[in-house]
Amino acid sequence: MEAYELFYFIEMKILVCIKQIFNLETDIFVDSDSRWVKIRPQTEFTFNRFDEYAVEEAVRIKEKFPGTTIDIISAGPERVITAIKRLQGMGADHGIHIKCDMQGYLSPFEIAGWIASVAEKNQYDLILAGVMSEDEMQGQVGPTLAAILNRPCATAVIHQKISSEGKSVYVEREIENGYRDTLEIRLPAVLTIQSGINEPRYPTLTHMLRAKREQIEVIDSEKLERRDPRQILMDISYPQKVRPAIFLDGSAQEKANRLITILNERNIISSS
Repeated sequence: MEAYELFYFIEMKILVCIKQIFNLETDIFVDSDSRWVKIRPQTEFTFNRFDEYAVEEAVRIKEKFPGTTIDIISAGPERVITAIKRLQGMGADHGIHIKCDMQGYLSPFEIAGWIASVAEKNQYDLILAGVMSEDEMQGQVGPTLAAILNRPCATAVIHQKISSEGKSVYVEREIENGYRDTLEIRLPAVLTIQSGINEPRYPTLTHMLRAKREQIEVIDSEKLERRDPRQILMDISYPQKVRPAIFLDGSAQEKANRLITILNERNIISSS
């Protein structure tokens, strides 16, 4: 006899946080005066690919629970709208742009604070974000957002399953040495999604046309609660050249003898 899983018709609200980043194949120029990357007319931008997995996971939840709605949110200047619409094309319902014209470094705490102000008003059941951004790789916006909202959080999620009644989520998160944490988390909650959890779909023409027609909701960051930054960018610079590595050839004994000689020559060890 077949076993059937009972699902309630639930109306979940999901928020997916995304980020627009520099195209990583574009030449980056550092502006020493502003201590940030110089924006030039030819500078190319794209969306953070870790966020694709978060959007895909939200769409899969919506397919399982048809009453679900998905909002996509991003902070930045006017150009950020292109990233919002691109990821909307995967199947999200609504786009929110926190408009900030500041050309420079924005700390995770500032961005999380703005998103929290929006999330508090909309009462989302689940907030998703990519595990990190490809450019800064800090992975702090999701956990910081959860802390501000006082919600449970799981990072580096490699598997999730919403309970049939939509009250909790079972997650598996990636940890060291191939192991996984398994957690049962009450909703509302915040999850940061690890790459490899799914295969992000291509935007469909129907969804892209709908996203193009839809009016993005624009919120001026100046009208949101301002939280003092918890970190300050001191400087930004190009990676410095380092001394080249030395590769040792020969047998294990020959390599060991050569290594001892090098360490002696540099006074790291003494043969006496």
